[in-house]
Amino acid sequence: MQVFFFRVLSEYGVVALFTAPTAIRAIRQQDPEAALGKQYNLTRFRTLFVAGERCDVDTLKWCKKIFKVPVLDHWWQTETGSPITASCIGLGNSLTPPPGQTGKLVPGYNVVILDDNKQPVKVKTLGNIVVKLPLPPGAFLGLWKNEELYKELYFQKFPGYYDTLDAGYMDEEGYLYVMSRVDDVINVAGHRISAGAIEEAVLSHMAVADCAVVGQEDRLKGHVPFALCVLKNGIDVEEEQLLEEIVARVREEIGPVAAFRKVVIVKQIPKTRSGKIPRSALASLVNGKPYKITPTIEDPAAFKHVEEVLEGLK
Repeated sequence: MQVFFFRVLSEYGVVALFTAPTAIRAIRQQDPEAALGKQYNLTRFRTLFVAGERCDVDTLKWCKKIFKVPVLDHWWQTETGSPITASCIGLGNSLTPPPGQTGKLVPGYNVVILDDNKQPVKVKTLGNIVVKLPLPPGAFLGLWKNEELYKELYFQKFPGYYDTLDAGYMDEEGYLYVMSRVDDVINVAGHRISAGAIEEAVLSHMAVADCAVVGQEDRLKGHVPFALCVLKNGIDVEEEQLLEEIVARVREEIGPVAAFRKVVIVKQIPKTRSGKIPRSALASLVNGKPYKITPTIEDPAAFKHVEEVLEGLK
């Protein structure tokens, strides 16, 4: 895959590329130093845009190192029809924004971070990302033949706002950080922990190429984070030592409140064709419950692989 990626950029003189972080991680897993891409001329390549899922900081830094161009994350949804946040250069936005952000608000969107009691949260505090109504032109006006679900799903919980169903926070400079879907926030003994934040901490370990975190049911804490990790090619290290290092990394970056202790190494993590983690199905699998493989899954066999690895741990 990595050879084709660089070859296409070179042969077609690609100037800008939009891709999901999953594609970048797949290249990095197979070729950590992008050695196979060095034979191709990428002098016309100017900008790399990532979207579709959260781009962890480590992957972002790797992209900048390899491609030597601005790497810009942005955030929008099928429902909105256009970006909610982005790096709008014409509005004076920087080409080198802080790592982990998805840009600043695009004109037409008034984004607010609210807690579950509908109150605004402090800066850099995780909460529900909502958009004050009305939505700008181009946004969706309903769900096909299901007006009641349209109202209930997007507008009932936070009256006067569109509920993006995403969780995140905003910093002092107005940059938005989209961490995960609201359903992907893990409640650990009453503490709301973002699955995306834990994944980012795990991915900061030099041996890890990809990661998915879901909540595992726990009698004492309600849920605890459970991580599935794919290692980079060529990694030669004792697994027990590696798992201890990953747990220590999360404890250092997130804190002991995350109660993170469970890590399993797998060869492949199930993903949709657009690169998203099917967390609901993965969580069911991890918790020993029936799960459904939807038609959007890229490789259904990945579920079987994870299931076999988990069975082997019992």
